[in-house]
Amino acid sequence: MRRRLGVAAAALAAVLIALAASATGVLDRLEGQTQDARFAVRGERPATDVAVVAIDAQSINALNRWPIRRVWHARAVDALRKAGVRGIGYDVQFTEPSGRGADDYALFEAVARAKGTVLSTTEVDEKGRTNVLGGDENLKSVGARAANTSTPVDTGAVVRRVYFDIDGLETFAVAAAESATKRPVAPFDSAPIDYHGGPGTIPTYRFIDLVKGRIDPAKLRGRVVVVGASAPSLQDLHPVPTARDELMPGPEVQANAISTVLQGLPLRDAPRWLEILLVVALAVIVPLASLRLRARWSIAFAVAALALWLVAAQLAFDRGTVLPVLPPVLALLTGAVGALGAAALLNARERRRMRFLFGRFVPEPVVDELLAREDATGGIAGVRQESTVLFCDLRGFTTFAESAEPELVIDVLNTYLGEMTEAILGHDGTVVSYLGDGIMAVFGSPVERSDHAAQGLAAAEELLAVRLPRLNDWLAERDLPPFRLGVGLNSGAVMSGTVGNERRMEYAAVGDTTNVAARLQAATKGTPHALFVSQATWDRLDEHSRVRLAPSGEQAVAGRGQTVAVYAPRPVRRLHAA
Repeated sequence: MRRRLGVAAAALAAVLIALAASATGVLDRLEGQTQDARFAVRGERPATDVAVVAIDAQSINALNRWPIRRVWHARAVDALRKAGVRGIGYDVQFTEPSGRGADDYALFEAVARAKGTVLSTTEVDEKGRTNVLGGDENLKSVGARAANTSTPVDTGAVVRRVYFDIDGLETFAVAAAESATKRPVAPFDSAPIDYHGGPGTIPTYRFIDLVKGRIDPAKLRGRVVVVGASAPSLQDLHPVPTARDELMPGPEVQANAISTVLQGLPLRDAPRWLEILLVVALAVIVPLASLRLRARWSIAFAVAALALWLVAAQLAFDRGTVLPVLPPVLALLTGAVGALGAAALLNARERRRMRFLFGRFVPEPVVDELLAREDATGGIAGVRQESTVLFCDLRGFTTFAESAEPELVIDVLNTYLGEMTEAILGHDGTVVSYLGDGIMAVFGSPVERSDHAAQGLAAAEELLAVRLPRLNDWLAERDLPPFRLGVGLNSGAVMSGTVGNERRMEYAAVGDTTNVAARLQAATKGTPHALFVSQATWDRLDEHSRVRLAPSGEQAVAGRGQTVAVYAPRPVRRLHAA
């Protein structure tokens, strides 16, 4: 009876917790990420109804300026009209005269010839009116219209939804769909954008190729074509659910939204009543099973139920229904933990009673030795392992930091540390510490691995060949001077573990191997080499890794009586045309 009451209480608590979490929005950010994951599982879907003409950096360079003269935009509109496109969505804002009356008139005439052209704006007055090409009356007289290209973001600053109107003006996607189909779109609040895939999935062509007549009209015919800026310098780039590490140009976001509206909003949010039903069902399923099953089988049942629910949510998504994933998951996990916790409390009570009885016949120390023990500090015990230690130092940073603003110094430092850390972690290294503008990392500890030397070398090469150039490109964009990097690698026995106390604790890797790696990094100063690899590391490399290195003499190491043989990367041979 007590167990049944405990199970019922656990299920009820799970329902209330999950519904409260859903209602207060605390799960919204993670819920958005589950939608992103569902896009990834579903994969890309070809776009046959839309295309993008991108005003990219090459087009801007070819036309020698930004903003591009409106006469070129006029030629683009005429080219699309002649290609037989289904509709034109021009994601460039023309709310002010350009100062070239002939150019403005040329664009206006081109729009007049391309009936139904939709023009972009984010400037809307309190009555939903715009000033695009002189105002809404001008546009109406030539069969064109303006639409709102604002892109409201969802949780996590990701563009996930298309809206019917914003600030009293229909959105670009709705207006373009209405213009293409010649019929109104039924009003709606908002709906998930059914992205075809990540950036570049929608067919995209360069603006300069369009105006120069280098695009086969058949590739555009019958599609709604969005013209807009994709050059990174114009900052019309957005996080989208189909790409975690890459931004999507605004015109492609709009094209996906237009396609979504053209297809009748194929992704729909599940109704609230269905969410409540799912929460209740998943909250009670494990508690009910726990009445019949042992704890280990109840856990297995919970894992299976979780897997089945995730599969069901994905299948529903593939068929157009966006089910809320996390509230039911929270209900499932809370119900499972509550039910198993209630059972554990009852079992613990029974064990205490049995221990009291059993302790009268067995010495207490013997009973205690049967209990599992934990490290009271929660730390990692010290071990001695064969590892490879890497030190790197950013050259020129100290001089830069002396004259730069503190905010800029921290911004640069964080960008540098972020790039280098990603490379180290990408090769299964452990970042031991940040030493100002230096980094210490270890490979093969605390988790032992046989290829620690090769992984350390690969990480060092990535730091120099990939991450440092990327950092310097980032600096160049901000008119900041480039930096250089010094890296040292050494292998051998390393003593590692957590040091400190319960108030402050950190991971450490110490020993002679660490000291030599630090000295080798410092020894690269004043040499043509950015990386020194010790003989000890070279000895542990495979043949494929060794061929990338060449002997570079002997280096004296402070605190050691003998020098250390070192290796440096071989120069890259460059082939020259005859």
